[in-house]
Amino acid sequence: MPPNAQGAPWVRTRLRTAPWSTVAFGVLVLVTAFLAAVLPRAVEAYETDGLREAVAAASAESTVLELRAPQPGLELPDEARADAVRPEALAAVDGKARALLPEPLRADPAQSAYGVRTAKSLEAQDPSLPRPDGLPPRFTLVTQSGAARHATVREGRLPTAGTPVTVDTRVVEGAVTTETARTLRLRTGATLTLAGFPDGPLTVRITGILEPRQPRRSYWSAEPVLRTPALADTSGRPPQFYWEAGVLLAPGAAPALLGGQGEPEKYWRFAPATGRLTGADTSALVEAVASLEDGPGLVRMRGAAGATAQLSTDLDQVVASHTETRDAIAPVVAVAAFGMAAVAVVVLVMSGGLAAARRDAELALLRARGGSLRGIAGRLLAETAVPAVPAAACGLLLAVLVVDEARPLPAVVGAGAVALLACAALPVRAVVAHRRPRAHRERDDLARARPGGRRTVAELTVLVLAVGSVAALRRRGTDGAGDLLVSAAPVLVGLAAALVLVRLYPLPLRWAAGPAGRLRGLVGFLSLAHAGRSPAAVATLPLLALLTALTTAAFGGSVLKGVADARDRAALLETGADARISTTDGSPLPAGLVRAVRAVAGVRQVTAVGLTYASERASDETRSLPVAGVEPDTYAELARRMGLGGFPADRLGAGGGALDAVASPGVAERLGRAPRRIVTEDGAVTVRITTVLPHTPAVPEGEFLLVDAAGLKGSGGPTTLLAAGAGLDTRALRAAVRGAGPGLSVTLRAEERAALSDSPLQAGAERIYVWAVVAGAGYALLALVLGLLRSAPERTALLARLRALGLTSRQGRHLLGLEALPQALLAAGGGTAVGWATVRLLAPGIDLDRLALAGASGGTGPEGAVLRADVWSLALPAAGAVLLAGSVAVAQAWWAGRRTPITHLRAGDMR
Repeated sequence: MPPNAQGAPWVRTRLRTAPWSTVAFGVLVLVTAFLAAVLPRAVEAYETDGLREAVAAASAESTVLELRAPQPGLELPDEARADAVRPEALAAVDGKARALLPEPLRADPAQSAYGVRTAKSLEAQDPSLPRPDGLPPRFTLVTQSGAARHATVREGRLPTAGTPVTVDTRVVEGAVTTETARTLRLRTGATLTLAGFPDGPLTVRITGILEPRQPRRSYWSAEPVLRTPALADTSGRPPQFYWEAGVLLAPGAAPALLGGQGEPEKYWRFAPATGRLTGADTSALVEAVASLEDGPGLVRMRGAAGATAQLSTDLDQVVASHTETRDAIAPVVAVAAFGMAAVAVVVLVMSGGLAAARRDAELALLRARGGSLRGIAGRLLAETAVPAVPAAACGLLLAVLVVDEARPLPAVVGAGAVALLACAALPVRAVVAHRRPRAHRERDDLARARPGGRRTVAELTVLVLAVGSVAALRRRGTDGAGDLLVSAAPVLVGLAAALVLVRLYPLPLRWAAGPAGRLRGLVGFLSLAHAGRSPAAVATLPLLALLTALTTAAFGGSVLKGVADARDRAALLETGADARISTTDGSPLPAGLVRAVRAVAGVRQVTAVGLTYASERASDETRSLPVAGVEPDTYAELARRMGLGGFPADRLGAGGGALDAVASPGVAERLGRAPRRIVTEDGAVTVRITTVLPHTPAVPEGEFLLVDAAGLKGSGGPTTLLAAGAGLDTRALRAAVRGAGPGLSVTLRAEERAALSDSPLQAGAERIYVWAVVAGAGYALLALVLGLLRSAPERTALLARLRALGLTSRQGRHLLGLEALPQALLAAGGGTAVGWATVRLLAPGIDLDRLALAGASGGTGPEGAVLRADVWSLALPAAGAVLLAGSVAVAQAWWAGRRTPITHLRAGDMR
């Protein structure tokens, strides 16, 4: 070669020799980088949605930030006091205070408002106003800004302050909402005479009736009495009630409030804007609120609103409640993330090992001819970096496109870690295998392998970590935020079990090879012998990946099943059946309702229940005991169908002058099993408890007493209807109930069930678990395929030699299938057993209540949301692994049968 001639570039030449392997490696890196980048973004996204919904769904009274300042001091002239509460002065303070809100707090200008209000309501002297207990109503006067934007005028017009209002003004204009006008019998043109002013009452002339726009938002709900009047009591014995209502005055009428005893105060209400909040803002929000309530933020606010201004809000409590739920869910989600990450790491390492094994002879030749480890590692690093780095970048970009609202750094770190591992797997594996030049490679048969001391130390370390993680999880649960050892418990258990099984795997191969050799057929013996002669590394890594993935899939599937069961149970305890129809006032159901409901499509069973109450004396207090009168046959059948306290119908009857009854444990303990006389709303009755049940459909939660409705004298009839049936037509059911009469409510179990999974935190965590289970299963199957591909050339060459000696195609398929079977069966059986054991070991430390029922008012009974092993999550992945292994072996035998033995003999060399 001439001195200036150059050979072809190494990287380009090597990539061209195996284009499909390069493409497959790039796809693997892309998918893994995408998962590593999208996981933290998805977690932050659902935490962001959860925070925004928590703030948006909370009452406006809780989330609004209210800055208050007392009325101007009496030492000032009246004109100066009036100027201090006019709209212009309040608007100037509003602009300054809004700019002083610390990040990440931002005000929603559309729902924020300012004005002057009477901190103490004023008594109305008009005799025409309603007085429930003879007490006059009281009114809160508010001069709130922006009424024209937030209300529709139904009658009259908005109030105005035509002439300048002063401290001595005693006639002003006001407006009330439609609910206030209807409740207090007000109309346009009416006047309110309000006491509390030293030189005569204040007269408020009603000029308009307003319909609030967005009545549940902060403008109207920060002070609910402005929107809806409410009954208040005097807190006496007995309490007396009176009406509390609000009147909206013109903003310019604020000076008139300064002359009275209503303790007027200036206020600025800032509704928090949720559109730009993120899940990472929770700590900053709590700190910002603390600063505004009693810290540097309050000092700055007082510089704008006055030295005595105060800011109050319950936003920090809303955020703290969200944070508590998030912190309870996060460790459970971390378990899924650890499982998925562990399997992905094993598969990436396997891909590097497969490439190193395929090029073992080439690398050995390079070392024998003087190649340095640094030079070989650099060239291999360049080869893997060319497809891996762009693939990881594409995975990162795809993750950003899929989830757009999240911080970029965690995703970049995840994708970068995948790229680094993918690039380093092949060079590191090659450097370790070729530390010293060698003429040929020593055999590393699985059946004869003897693990060294370093491997033993590493395995013992993993075992100690697994035991420690299980003990820590069972002792303190998942409450410790950021506890990686606890979160990695399922993965460590699966990894420790995999290492133990890898140690034990050669034993049955050696034991079975001898008896198989004495059989007449050769296929069984050859398959076991060849499986035992496979390199130890070929069996170790796939087993690690498979067992870790199967453990993760079993644990994740059991978590999802436990969550679903808990929600089903909570929804059932809320309704007692698939549908519950009852009267809103406790009156009897209308005639014909049972027949109308039974005719609805999907309804399989209907039973009527009459609920009444009995007075029960317990020590020095009287309890109200729910007594349900039922029809024994239909009710017992419905209870069995719903799985909620089924019992034989003959347990309800009459005999010996007493009614047989079914009771809750507490009632049975108090009343005893002897006949007992109780007094119900329908009269006295003697009952005898025959059966004790914790729950019953008529009264799903709490204590109860069931009796035969026919034995209740003077009963007014059933008040509740329970319907059971899968797939009942909800629209037709509601239509049938509406047609039966007014005053009926319908509660559906399906709707209650759906409401339990509406929280973004819950839905996001469940999606993470589903992704973890699917990704773990996919990586496990890929690990199995990679393991089979690693030994494919040797198996192909063996099959070619045996075919040359007379082996039939059918025997070849049996041979390869039986050879792949031991490893697949070991992984499937071991994965099933380890998955079951992992769930049983970790169940006491896993709290599913927050994940299943966060924010729900109901419960699942005393047992709560319990983690139990799910049969399908154990069996399906294991069966899939066995089927895939057999399918790959059969496919390889079929493909080998289409080619000539000479071609096969060139495919590999078995020494």
